[in-house]
Amino acid sequence: MLVEGPSGRPRLWFQRVPEAKTVKNRVHLDLRSDDLEAEVRRLVELGARELARHEDWVVLADPEGNEFCLQPAL
Repeated sequence: MLVEGPSGRPRLWFQRVPEAKTVKNRVHLDLRSDDLEAEVRRLVELGARELARHEDWVVLADPEGNEFCLQPAL
């Protein structure tokens, strides 16, 4: 289910999964940035950990271990 706010505001996508939570997050944010590298540095300085890099996105974890992805803005 896609939940859209006013124009220019974040959109949230809720997806049901068949299995009970064991390891993966129940909420996973995919964020976009105009300057991917600067935003990764900023988030790491705030306590995030970089977990993986892919062709066009970076996977990070917040200080509690919740994973989220950062992608370049469209």
